[in-house]
Amino acid sequence: MAMVASTSIAYHKPRLAVVCRKKDRGDRGELEREKEHKHPFKVVEITPPPRCLGVRCFPTNIHCGESVTIEGQAYTVSAVTHRYQLRKGRYEPSEKRLDVLSTGRYILNLYLDSLLHKS
Repeated sequence: MAMVASTSIAYHKPRLAVVCRKKDRGDRGELEREKEHKHPFKVVEITPPPRCLGVRCFPTNIHCGESVTIEGQAYTVSAVTHRYQLRKGRYEPSEKRLDVLSTGRYILNLYLDSLLHKS
């Protein structure tokens, strides 16, 4: 009987700037986009009450503060969680989850946090 343990890693630090990268190709000097490998993430809107927005494919390097559009609504990523399970002595990925807030709510939370730190 295999023992199953669970662990997770969560990134909660907001990142507000998005940087575009220019890929250097010797003589060409063209602006090329790197191929983004997309993976399924379980997307949950975390405003009370939390609701599942389904499983969506996003690039593997998605991070906090990034804007995503789901079913015509703009959301901002609040947390990225990668969950692993221990199986037969090795950790294997079991779930990838995005916690999102509507963009207006995310900006309001940032403003209220700044007010709290000033007081």
